[in-house]
Amino acid sequence: MPSGRAPARLTRADGSPVRALVVDDEVSLGDLLQMALRYEGWDVKTATGGQQALTIARQFKPDVVVLDVMMPDLDGMEVLHRLRSEGDVPVLFLTAKDSLDDRIAGLTAGGDDYVTKPFSLEEVVARLRGLIRRSSRIVSDAVDPELRVGDLLLNEESYEVSRGDTPIELTATEFELLRYLMRNPRRVLSKAQILDRVWSYDFGGRSSIVEIYISYLRKKIDSIGQPMIHTVRGVGYLIKPANS
Repeated sequence: MPSGRAPARLTRADGSPVRALVVDDEVSLGDLLQMALRYEGWDVKTATGGQQALTIARQFKPDVVVLDVMMPDLDGMEVLHRLRSEGDVPVLFLTAKDSLDDRIAGLTAGGDDYVTKPFSLEEVVARLRGLIRRSSRIVSDAVDPELRVGDLLLNEESYEVSRGDTPIELTATEFELLRYLMRNPRRVLSKAQILDRVWSYDFGGRSSIVEIYISYLRKKIDSIGQPMIHTVRGVGYLIKPANS
């Protein structure tokens, strides 16, 4: 039985990697998003201001743009306006603003989607994958939406999880944590990696939140059969088929 797989790869029509431009004046946030999108196999460039973003966009010709609204030179709305005057690249707005008026303003200005800070990297990646799938320049490798590790099965489209014949009900956070583990079978993931990937980039809590959610998963998954989720003391956690 397969022990897991990489997520479905999105590519350009010519087979080259998807190109993403991340624009945010918070360097650490841009670096995290770059890391997450490179994990998807994409070619990623970052910019910390509106003018720089426009210069890079003209040369790089991205397939999707992650765009912060509040920046020190040109704000996101103006950058979007100039981008759209040169082409029809999908844009995901990224901002700390969360009022209904701000959402409406961003979308009516031509943005394709809107995510507020703080956010999980998984959520942003999922939103971007949805946006670029609708682009005629992008194709998707035909890959089954199921992740499988031993007798544990997770469907990324239906959000169903089961072990053997037993369905498992998970919360949204438990599902994202399990998905991250199952995308990396037999690989030890540190608490820092898990926090960056599953929780918001600026999550202010202690790493003990990871231990708590690992314990939740163990109660729901390892209680059905032989243990699959393991602790590597002082390093992190991994998932692997039972008895292997």
